[in-house]
Amino acid sequence: MSTEPRAALATFISAIERHFEAAASRRGDDDPAVVNAYQELADAFEAYDEALDDAFGEVTPLGIYTDDDDDDDEDGPYVGLDDEEYEDDDEDDEEEDGDDRRPRR
Repeated sequence: MSTEPRAALATFISAIERHFEAAASRRGDDDPAVVNAYQELADAFEAYDEALDDAFGEVTPLGIYTDDDDDDDEDGPYVGLDDEEYEDDDEDDEEEDGDDRRPRR
């Protein structure tokens, strides 16, 4: 059963507001109100993202963070590129900035 995107958006926004309120009035590290609001927010987001995809073929640029995501890169902090996406352009820059420049007269 598909959810109406506008209704899913309203539920998502309400969940964001409830999460904010729970976080702002948090009573300790494992406050059940915050944990519950977090889960409701994650569920509302997934429902909104799915409704958006079903209705319009679009998705948000957001994702749900899980504890499993912590294990993905234990070698260091994530800097925005995965190893296979990273290319070292410094070597090309040195060649371009080097001998091919002519002195001014």
